[in-house]
Amino acid sequence: MSASGGTKAIVAALLANLGIAVTKFVAFGLSGSSSMLAESIHSVADSGNQALLLLGGRRATRKATPEHPFGYGRERYIYAFIVSIVLFSVGGLFALYEAYHKWHEQRDHPGGIESWQWLPVVVLVIAIILESFSFRTAIVESNAIRGKASWKEFVRRAKAPELPVVLLEDLGALLGLVFALVGVSMTLVTDNGYWDAAGTAAIGFLLVTIAVILALETKSLLLGEGATPEQVRQIEQAITNGSEVERIIHMKTLHLGPEELLVAAKVAVRPYATAAELAEGINSVEARIRNSVPIARVIYLEPDIYRNAEQPADGVPELKEA
Repeated sequence: MSASGGTKAIVAALLANLGIAVTKFVAFGLSGSSSMLAESIHSVADSGNQALLLLGGRRATRKATPEHPFGYGRERYIYAFIVSIVLFSVGGLFALYEAYHKWHEQRDHPGGIESWQWLPVVVLVIAIILESFSFRTAIVESNAIRGKASWKEFVRRAKAPELPVVLLEDLGALLGLVFALVGVSMTLVTDNGYWDAAGTAAIGFLLVTIAVILALETKSLLLGEGATPEQVRQIEQAITNGSEVERIIHMKTLHLGPEELLVAAKVAVRPYATAAELAEGINSVEARIRNSVPIARVIYLEPDIYRNAEQPADGVPELKEA
């Protein structure tokens, strides 16, 4: 993912959510709608989340230190995981609590929205329009890098967390606004506040679901993911395309950050006359790897010499160290 593309989508979402949050709080203060309060807190949580993503992106650019020799690229994963926690607690759980409170309040004080009745509807419609522009920006930036992958595959396989997070947050924001609009509209039409509570509960369940999805995906990144199958093929071809390496014995890859890949491989090399020739051959292989997969910035190659063992009973020859 290009850092500029991710930052552009985050900033667009942040500006949209800040403006929407203010208008929602005003509408809640005037109307008392629980759906509006849930959506107001949702926008505040989203704004905080986008600020966290920007902070994580900034901190990830720090140079490596003796204490952290591979750098700070994974900070972007950590802050994305924090985003899922914030969305779950501040957004989802608060909305569910407010829905519970509003539902029980209706038993003692039944009725709908009594003041500024149509203001929440106007605010929600405007918010849907603004959120749509933010969602469109995230889609455009994602399309530039997702290739032929489906949206599900993009969210699950993306190594950079920012765009999938913004995509899911913007989708959740749009659906939440629709739920709130339905709840408020039905409350106004029927003068039944249970609709408002139901809309609030729907927002809560939606946010909790998205938070769980984000947490699972970012957890996988935190644990450490390898290169994509296409990148693995490119690395293998780069290693074996020259005359320096006879075969790959085994290879491991690991993302140190969204744009930094570690490659470690044990390779069978042809006999060299001197150590200098061997070093030159290894350097040539490393250069081909970096040319094929530019994000492969940390490469460790262990040369070895192998010979065929005796033919085993099953007819499949094995390789053993000389």
